[in-house]
Amino acid sequence: MSALRHGKYPFILTFLIPPVGIYALYMLSPYVQAIYISLTEWSGLSANQKFIGFDNYVEMWNDDQLRTALRNNLILLVVVPVLTLVLGLFFASMLNVGGRGRSQAITGVRGSSIYKVVYFFPQVLPHAIVAIMFAYVFAPSNAGGILNNILEAIGLGSLTQLWLGEPKYLIWIVVLVMTWAFVGFYVVLFSAAMQSIPRDIYEAALLDGSSRLTTFRKVTLPLVWDTVQVGWVYMAIQAMDGFAIVHIMLGVNGGVQGAGDVLGVAIYRAAFADYDFGYAAAIGVLMLALTMTIVVLFMRVLRRERVELA
Repeated sequence: MSALRHGKYPFILTFLIPPVGIYALYMLSPYVQAIYISLTEWSGLSANQKFIGFDNYVEMWNDDQLRTALRNNLILLVVVPVLTLVLGLFFASMLNVGGRGRSQAITGVRGSSIYKVVYFFPQVLPHAIVAIMFAYVFAPSNAGGILNNILEAIGLGSLTQLWLGEPKYLIWIVVLVMTWAFVGFYVVLFSAAMQSIPRDIYEAALLDGSSRLTTFRKVTLPLVWDTVQVGWVYMAIQAMDGFAIVHIMLGVNGGVQGAGDVLGVAIYRAAFADYDFGYAAAIGVLMLALTMTIVVLFMRVLRRERVELA
């Protein structure tokens, strides 16, 4: 036995070192390299990197356009997860426990199998296709803008706008597009969690005279809260990006006056338009720090809320 114990740790290390080494090489080393590059002046086109310390971070502090991008990312971070998860929970609840079958059995609303396909359909579309599609939705009337033409067709022509030409609308259009693109995944995620809840619990709540809203708050939400917590963190990470939608729908400058700019597009612009990879890496480090902070904060807040519900 002592011989086996003596050989236990070399045995464990033999199988642990290779995967840990591969993970460090391909996952952790790029972060270290990005942090170092953020401290340099580098065009990305040569092997010469001039170490300049924290000059890129000082430049970020004085960059008004970057402040706009950061503000927009914070808006996406707050609004998109809330809208997406609320809609996902509502639709999943309707599709799984929103109806009554024969003998008052708990079931989904009529036609729920069709609705599941409809809700999930945006999830199978690449973000590039989603961005191009909504660029046509919000285009001017003379360019085939779907929204403006619908408003004119129903007699609401006074509400037509140059949606993508007004800075005040841009970030909210991005919020709408991202929510539409993401909600289908969370409908499926929450539906899977709700299907694991015993129907006896719902039937007992129904016999006690609970309304649908009360049943949702007192039964459904506490029992799927772990899934909501995971979904919230994942949605926050997705909301910090927004690169593909903004870049394709609004352009590399983030739309009119840069009002729709986000950090992902700012990184792309600094690296491939200005050839300033050092500054792009500094923005990337900022984005990493914000993402990690938000994830840790959300995990702590949602864990506390889950304990209170339990």
